[in-house]
Amino acid sequence: MATLDQKSPNVLLQSLCCRITGKSEAEVAHQFQYAVRVIGSNYAPTIERDEFLVSEKIKKELLKQRREADAALFSELHRKLQTQSVLKHRWSVLYLLLSLSEDPRKPSSRVGNYGALFAQALPRDAHSTPFYCTRPQSLALGYGERSAALSASVGTSGISSLGVYTLNGPTATPQSLLAGQPPQSAAGGGQPLGSRLAWALPVSCSPSSALAPLTTRPALGPPVPSSRVVRPRRDGEVSEAALVRDILYVFQGIDGKFIKMSAQDNCYKIDSKVVLCKSLRDTSSRLAELGWLHNKVRKYTDARSLDRAFGLVGQSFCASLHQELKEYYRLLSVLHSQLQVEDEQGVIVCSESTLTLRRLLVWMYDPKSRLKTLAALVDFCQGRKGGELASAVHSYGKTGDPQMRALVQHILSLVSHPILNFLYRWIYDGELEDTYHEFFVASDPNVKTDRLWHDKYSLRKSMIPSFITMDQARKVLLIGKSINFLHQVCHDRTPPGKITPASKSADTPKDAAELLSDLEGAFQEKIDAAYFDTSKYLLDVLNRNYLLLEHLQAMRRYLLLGQGDFIRHLMDLLKPELVRPATTLYQHNLTGILETAVRATNAQYDNAEILKRLDVRLLEVSPGDTGWDVFSLDYHVDGPIATVFTRECMGHYLRVFNFLWRAKRMEYTLTDIWKGQMCNAKLLKTMPELSGVLHQCHILASEMVHFIHQMQYYITFEVLECSWDELWNRVQQAQDLDHIIAAHDMFLDSIISRCLLDNNSRSLLTQLRAIFDQIIEFQSAQDSLYRSALEELALRLQFEEKKQQREDEGQWGVTAEQEAEEKKRIQEFQDTIPKMRSQLRILTHFYQSIVQQFLVLLMTSTDESLRFLSFRLDFNEHYRAREPRLRASLGANWGRRPSNI
Repeated sequence: MATLDQKSPNVLLQSLCCRITGKSEAEVAHQFQYAVRVIGSNYAPTIERDEFLVSEKIKKELLKQRREADAALFSELHRKLQTQSVLKHRWSVLYLLLSLSEDPRKPSSRVGNYGALFAQALPRDAHSTPFYCTRPQSLALGYGERSAALSASVGTSGISSLGVYTLNGPTATPQSLLAGQPPQSAAGGGQPLGSRLAWALPVSCSPSSALAPLTTRPALGPPVPSSRVVRPRRDGEVSEAALVRDILYVFQGIDGKFIKMSAQDNCYKIDSKVVLCKSLRDTSSRLAELGWLHNKVRKYTDARSLDRAFGLVGQSFCASLHQELKEYYRLLSVLHSQLQVEDEQGVIVCSESTLTLRRLLVWMYDPKSRLKTLAALVDFCQGRKGGELASAVHSYGKTGDPQMRALVQHILSLVSHPILNFLYRWIYDGELEDTYHEFFVASDPNVKTDRLWHDKYSLRKSMIPSFITMDQARKVLLIGKSINFLHQVCHDRTPPGKITPASKSADTPKDAAELLSDLEGAFQEKIDAAYFDTSKYLLDVLNRNYLLLEHLQAMRRYLLLGQGDFIRHLMDLLKPELVRPATTLYQHNLTGILETAVRATNAQYDNAEILKRLDVRLLEVSPGDTGWDVFSLDYHVDGPIATVFTRECMGHYLRVFNFLWRAKRMEYTLTDIWKGQMCNAKLLKTMPELSGVLHQCHILASEMVHFIHQMQYYITFEVLECSWDELWNRVQQAQDLDHIIAAHDMFLDSIISRCLLDNNSRSLLTQLRAIFDQIIEFQSAQDSLYRSALEELALRLQFEEKKQQREDEGQWGVTAEQEAEEKKRIQEFQDTIPKMRSQLRILTHFYQSIVQQFLVLLMTSTDESLRFLSFRLDFNEHYRAREPRLRASLGANWGRRPSNI
């Protein structure tokens, strides 16, 4: 250890001082301490490095000396110098010229005023809170411990008196004392503010020990007088030194002898019995405000530091306040040490370095401003935690004061550090360790895996920090949700690091500060990169391993009747079964028919994974239902694809299928009606009495065919095909699973609305179902008519055959009795024709009245496509001529435009 001590810088420096001066170690103490200060200092001008200001000052100096020509020449030369790249540090050259132009005969104070220490505000980027990575500790120190800490922080400096070599004027601040300077550039290296202040002070301000500074600097203000006028004190009046001692205790929140905390007024007040002049009383009251501000901040940190429920963000906030108070205590320790030196040396201390209330008022201006900001933050952050607390701190950074803005931004970097750690853990690993509910992503552990995407994770909007946009928060939620969906639902074991490479995270508050300074740049790039990589990988897994797009197309082909050959063949096979009562159907029989239809059509070429999910479903049976009313196709979904095809979605598909199946049945029924008419037209030509009834049937059937064809065109092309095209385009352009789910939901909502299945179209759907019922009734009426007519035709043909047979045998064809009986039967049949005609007339009238009401509803609809449908249904204005309301609707909606003449 001795060898190490002999080679230490301090020992070597002391030996150098002894060698140069030729004196002993005791005699060179002052020179040694001065040498230490010179080596540890960083002499630099404290004015702002502004080339324009220096050039303007040079011109003003020339004008003061009545050298206008030189000022103009300097301006021209400076302009030319700016256009060239010869000099890189023009400001330094100009400042040197300005310094050299100072009159060397002009008197200047080499030993500056002690008040210059804190007279200048902190630099623009000043902050006293160092970066840290540990959990904050409590600040609960007693008076004895605090005094010991103050003494210890001064005792290591070895300083016995207080003074300073500084610029001439009250506005200068030693470069080594600026708390905002980086550790590598500040004098004293990593020493705290109090230690750096102590090392910057000379040993003594007595004439025998005062040393000249290493260099002189230009005066930045008026010289400070070397002596001050002392006002005579009244009898019993408290001295200013006693007030200073009290004030230093009040700065720490400790009651002094004369200044105590008033619980009633909630402030520090001077005892009314104390004899004191008004100026000192007012100055003391202004200084005592720092004690009140200190107590406010200290009370908050003491109450919250040990509160685990306050969370990591809250603890970081308390730690930042704690560190600010530590820097404040370091400043107070320097002031206490000076007070002790004055007490020990008494009158020997120079009057210019004596602590006074006015000097304290100047030196404590910046600390007071910082404490005010901290106290305001404490008030504003009451009752807040997590992201809400970070938002509160962020809002205070929107100020025009650069020093306060730098302070708040630095505190924000500490407060946001846990939030950014949560965020990076979530977007790169999918892990959410938010014990105290501080992060803006919330998780519900009670949600099962099948609802993971929809219900398990959500945004806590109150916890979204104000410096993170809603779009960024949504992307953050999707990134972590996608990772968990891949692991828990898709059972994909790919490490998150291979899905998206993890970039540098906010390991320290310094990293957090860098990210916060570029929220629209680096931070946005990190979020976007993780979002695109994770979402793309998830969609690739769903399409490659789980055939998401193939299942979507299968829904279109089977549940939305897009596979035409399959649907037609299935209807042909199911017709004998579905005309039976619903209670007589068996699902296994219908499933066998479904498999037969698949094997006989192009559906057989579909993926086996799709075909095995296709099944038959029987709906709930109501009295009087047939197989047509309860039959439905079903498509089983499970696993990851159930996230897109949820139960609600499959319920919508079932409703749409039943509607389309019923409309398809009407088309199938009208096809059978038309085929019956074509086949029986020639057979019944021998029965002229039926021509009127058959003509009426043909007209009504034509109206129904036209109506169903237009409805099918509207449903198939204007609704299904257009909506499907929009869905497919959106799915192809989707960037994440939420986009696909939203596009699919929009597709279902569109077809449900435009197929008249929503609540707003209930009256239209009721009329349409009534029209479908009339088509079924018409089929029954026509079948009954043809059945009776064909039976009558068969009897007449049988009578003619018997008549011809008897004539061939040489007998009379008919007897009078047989002829009378035949005429009677024919007359009975002819008597039923008016009844058939009236039945058809009633059916036609009822059908047309329903169609007219349907058209009126279409014309008053807000959907433009439905209004166009009404034109196609009544293209020849057949129904308009019969329905006055329809004419009124047409006139109101599509009347001629008024002439401008």
